[in-house]
Amino acid sequence: MNLKFWHNTKWSSERLKIVSDIEGLVHPSKIVSGIEGLVRAGINKSFDQLNNLVENIAVGLEKLNMDLDSAIVTLEQIQETYKYLRAQRDVLHTPTLLHVQSLFPELHQSTNITESTDDTKSSVKRNSLLDTDLYIKLESMQTTGSFKIRGVLNQMRKVQERHGKQAKLVTMSAGNYGKSFAYASRHSKTKAICVMPHTALENKVKYIEKMGVEVRKTLTCELQSEVDRLVAEEGFVFCHPFDDVDLIAGYSSSALELLEDVPDPDVVVVNCGGGGLVSGVAAGISLSGGKDCKVYAVEPEGAPTMYESFKERRPVTLSDVKSVASGLAPPYAGTICYRHCRWFVEDILLVSDEEILQTMRLLFQRGIIAEPSGCAALAAVLAGKVPNIAGKKVVVYISGGNISCAELQKLIPEDQ
Repeated sequence: MNLKFWHNTKWSSERLKIVSDIEGLVHPSKIVSGIEGLVRAGINKSFDQLNNLVENIAVGLEKLNMDLDSAIVTLEQIQETYKYLRAQRDVLHTPTLLHVQSLFPELHQSTNITESTDDTKSSVKRNSLLDTDLYIKLESMQTTGSFKIRGVLNQMRKVQERHGKQAKLVTMSAGNYGKSFAYASRHSKTKAICVMPHTALENKVKYIEKMGVEVRKTLTCELQSEVDRLVAEEGFVFCHPFDDVDLIAGYSSSALELLEDVPDPDVVVVNCGGGGLVSGVAAGISLSGGKDCKVYAVEPEGAPTMYESFKERRPVTLSDVKSVASGLAPPYAGTICYRHCRWFVEDILLVSDEEILQTMRLLFQRGIIAEPSGCAALAAVLAGKVPNIAGKKVVVYISGGNISCAELQKLIPEDQ
């Protein structure tokens, strides 16, 4: 089939640009060129190249099968949302720390690992971290202590446009989204409920209640069913805590801010829980012209929902997720977030809880307060898991700083 067929559809300019990029992946000339490269390299050296070629073709075909019009945020949405949020006093232009590689001596060490083949073991340099130009985007300094308020304000605006200002709102959250949902609802005269698990920290429960939002606790496995009941029986409108295009458009505002501070980043590394933030950042950068910038999402090893979704080529649900970074441990990947990540994210990287806590301690020693969920992206950089960053301009997101003194002491005790 001639892929130029897709240009006859009535899509916006950036979607046509994306489809053109896919054509580049699956065009017969590119496939032939790839096969010629395999022959030149010799059969013994070609298996990795062949795997990469097959993977690129499969991903390209998967993207062509996606329903773009219902799934992917547009540049027009991103720009309109950015204009709206810039006028809101509750949304801050968070600072970006420039050229801070000297704060982290770990960046000046090469990462060596032992790789095994069928008949040999050898120590190889997986990633040189020398000369990395490091930037840190401090979303931990945003109102309510995380990036969430960007998405929530836009989400509530759109809900009220569709359902009226008297619409009753319900969500489910154990942490940062719930805080931003409550903060944004504080002046509303309509009813709002946040369904929370019994394991939610009491200080977060009290904060949400203080903002005038009713908290209903239930088992973690019953959160969604309780939300569904409130929607069906009591007429509430569900505000999804991460899988929502309006949220993603709000989070994209952070990317446009970043591009004002760092106009031409080579690599951007973002924490990934539900996937809303990395979806927004990656879409914002790519659709604003940053096609050559690679965006990586980072998850905990104990909660690899997006990682497994990429492997399965569909959003998956995991039966067991567990991490010290609880904000990065949803049991399932959202369909909308998965599609954005598939379109715009280079790859999903995994870090251990130990690496997250080591990074959290290092940030604390440098005077930066970050919760575990805010540290995963930097942990991936310091652990040498982000490929090809030597000599590159690399931006890392610290996405949240909601942690109490007691929690800090428990997670990174002074006697260690």
